[in-house]
Amino acid sequence: MTQPTLENPRALLRHLYDVAVQRALPLHNTAAHLPAPPKGRTLVLGAGKAGGAMAHAVEALWPADAPLSGLVVTRYGHTPPRPEELAQRIEVVEAAHPVPDAAGLDAAQRILALTQGLTENDLVLCLISGGGSSLLTLPCDGLTLADKQRINRQLLESGAHIGEMNTVRKHLSRIKGGRLAAACAPARVVTLTISDVPGDDVSVIASGPTVADATTCTDALDILHRYGIEVPAAVRLQLEQGALETPKPGDPRLARCTTHLIATPQQSLEAAAEAARALGVRAYVLSDEIEGESREVGKVHAALARSATLGRSSFEAPCVILSGGETTVTVRPRTEGQPKGRGGRAGEFCMGLAQALNGHANVWALAADTDGIDGVEDNAGALVAPDTLARASARGLKLADHLARNDAVGFFEPLGDLVFTGPTHTNVNDFRALLVTRP
Repeated sequence: MTQPTLENPRALLRHLYDVAVQRALPLHNTAAHLPAPPKGRTLVLGAGKAGGAMAHAVEALWPADAPLSGLVVTRYGHTPPRPEELAQRIEVVEAAHPVPDAAGLDAAQRILALTQGLTENDLVLCLISGGGSSLLTLPCDGLTLADKQRINRQLLESGAHIGEMNTVRKHLSRIKGGRLAAACAPARVVTLTISDVPGDDVSVIASGPTVADATTCTDALDILHRYGIEVPAAVRLQLEQGALETPKPGDPRLARCTTHLIATPQQSLEAAAEAARALGVRAYVLSDEIEGESREVGKVHAALARSATLGRSSFEAPCVILSGGETTVTVRPRTEGQPKGRGGRAGEFCMGLAQALNGHANVWALAADTDGIDGVEDNAGALVAPDTLARASARGLKLADHLARNDAVGFFEPLGDLVFTGPTHTNVNDFRALLVTRP
């Protein structure tokens, strides 16, 4: 096995990513937050890319003689193998992400139906993780699944940040924005969540199905207008009239709801930092809340790395600079006949970084999504090395052309610099690590 050392930057960066992911796995983080079994029954409901792993963790930790049942939806291919000795008590189904499909609609309808007949003696355990907004799709009256799919695609391509996207999603849904918790009343609701959003705002994670929502129909309308996204006239009218308002803070239906963050981006970044220090490398956590255009964030990171190599920074080289958050990609218009670009936030970040570093001899980087999927491709992200641009030029690849069409896969794949992990069964969003050495 290749050892992670300063002399092997690729192995070192991949090791830090793996440590960050391990820190966020549900089985390591669930036990401390599980409530005691109630007098009545325990119903488990959930949605997100970590949903399958979270369900398995609850099944493994819940008393064998205590009733347990429920339904969780996760992304296609993101259900981990079930341990042979683990009895199944929670049904796990799969659906599409990031654009919802009929399977997600069916799962959301079934989840909402399971809340019927709950009493004050019952407990609802909600397992929520990133990706739940798309997986838990239940359009409001007047909106079809096709409408939701179109709106979702347009939001994803608009450059809107996650808070804006989820404000719209909450107000166009019958289950998000606190509505699932309201449907569970009078039962006690305990939500275990893995954060994939800057600032760990639980009302934003998966569009907060069990959390009161402070945003409004007016906010949703403003966002739709800002990005030029149309909704059916009947739905627009409902938004204008406030008919699609979500449960607000203080809503009595949510009085018995509590939420626990069981894994966060900051925890994963700190774990990666400790792993680097254990190898004798200084480590600095820049922030777990970085947002903005992915390529521009890449340029800022390049400037920080260059300063560190010159001794003009509080980051003392050799070192690792770590960051997280959720950047965005604004999809550029394509000219006629131009191939469609492929890639996600991590790849876009790496293109912006590589362009700004311009072959700097002392900087290596890895950027990858902690769920193992960058956008809708099968890679988690990409690597940047001092010779990236030289190797690309030798293959006739022009970075500017690939940036112009958001084509990170087309740029990094021929170089062998895509990062593949497969589904990780967790999700604390963007992970970025820059290794900076002395000249």
